[in-house]
Amino acid sequence: MGGRCSKISQCWWPSHLKPAALQSSDPENGEKDSLPSFREFKWDELKAATDGFCSDNIVSEHGEKAPNVVYKGFLENERWVAVKRFNRSAWPDPRQFLDEAKAVGSLRSERLANLVGCCIEGEERLLVAEFMPNETLAKHLFHWEEHPMKWAMRLRVALYLAQALEYCSNKGRALYHDLNAYRVLFDQDGNPRLSCFGLMKNSRDGKSYSTNLAFTPPEYLRTGRVTSESVVYSFGTMLLDLLSGKHIPPSHALDLIRGKNFLMLMDSCLEGHFSNDDGTELVRLATRCLQYEARERPNAKSLVTSLASLQKEDEIPSYFLLGVPQGNTNSTPQLQLSPMGEACLRMDLTSIHEILDKIGYKDDEGIANELSFQMWTNQMQETLDSKKHGDAAFRAKNFTTAIDCYTQFIDGGTMVSPTAYARRCLSYLMSEMPNEALADAMQALVVSPDWPTALYLQTASLFALGMENDAQESLKEATKLESKRNKQQRIV
Repeated sequence: MGGRCSKISQCWWPSHLKPAALQSSDPENGEKDSLPSFREFKWDELKAATDGFCSDNIVSEHGEKAPNVVYKGFLENERWVAVKRFNRSAWPDPRQFLDEAKAVGSLRSERLANLVGCCIEGEERLLVAEFMPNETLAKHLFHWEEHPMKWAMRLRVALYLAQALEYCSNKGRALYHDLNAYRVLFDQDGNPRLSCFGLMKNSRDGKSYSTNLAFTPPEYLRTGRVTSESVVYSFGTMLLDLLSGKHIPPSHALDLIRGKNFLMLMDSCLEGHFSNDDGTELVRLATRCLQYEARERPNAKSLVTSLASLQKEDEIPSYFLLGVPQGNTNSTPQLQLSPMGEACLRMDLTSIHEILDKIGYKDDEGIANELSFQMWTNQMQETLDSKKHGDAAFRAKNFTTAIDCYTQFIDGGTMVSPTAYARRCLSYLMSEMPNEALADAMQALVVSPDWPTALYLQTASLFALGMENDAQESLKEATKLESKRNKQQRIV
């Protein structure tokens, strides 16, 4: 992540501009006004939204082989949704299905992937929920490609999940069926949410615990019934998932814990990234959730209290911790970003520095030719020496000296260099002076309007100032300009 994560907590994300999910621990915050009321959909509406239930739109983990398939769909009101189409034998009684759907659909929380509607036509039974574009916890935890999930993000997942369960319990929906890593989804801002689908019974008698027996609550094996304590047991298995980065049977994990070998349980990718105290506390919490006797397990409120105290980086937005673009709704094609664009999006200042150092002054081609026709003076030599010293300091990452030297060069007024402005801009960013950085990026753009680097640095400066929407627009413009420039160069 480079320079951003280490600096956000100090000044880079003003508190009044934090994402709503990070400003409040109230899981109802921000959802009631932004979501439509629950309604009944027509079959034709959902068929059109999913392109005729096209297999390309299936987002559930087992594809068409699953008994109940989830599709991604796009409604006419420009809202992405997840459409769950049930097996025809799952809900023979349409009234029971509608009553269950309405009850779940009355919930509204930023900790849930909320239910927005259903459809009952003939033998068809469908649920319609908010679409979560950044995949499942299972994908990010077990099947990651570029980097493992950060410790701070794992703690946030645990807290948000506990808050979701507490909210549901307070609303009279304490039973959650088959809680697992596929039921936790990430929204457009990278915040974890609990799928509302697990709040439905999924069958005529409510007996619907379908996980591997090794992960099933002991009382369910005895009675075949799900209780609120059963949900806490499943939450404990998910804490094990978060600790280990693997799906470990509770019996095996508990043997390790009893043998004082809990460090063997920890994901090796996390080594050096968490404190033993935090690890011990999460293991202790998991052990309490996995007690054989249901009455000895904590309730959801107690879980929230315990997990809230472990949050160490709650000022950092979830999408940074998760490593996804903010606002990824899948409503439009994602930008094909260059390395510079990617570095700016993630505020990886180290990578931006490497790129600027590598490209040098190739976009200042006119300077040397212009100088060859001018008379050399002592002042010009001093100006060039300032630039030379600034470049050396920039290369050595001595950004305070670089700022001083580039300022002498720019104030000399003998020549104008967009690259000097760009390098001083990054030096300001590295020195936590985002206002000065933005001024330099804009000046570089004035000097060289067709230079993508100037726009990219403007993007980074806007991100540093917390001006998210302006930064995203600047990034789009920079990407378009760079693409246009590359095409022109290929033609030449």
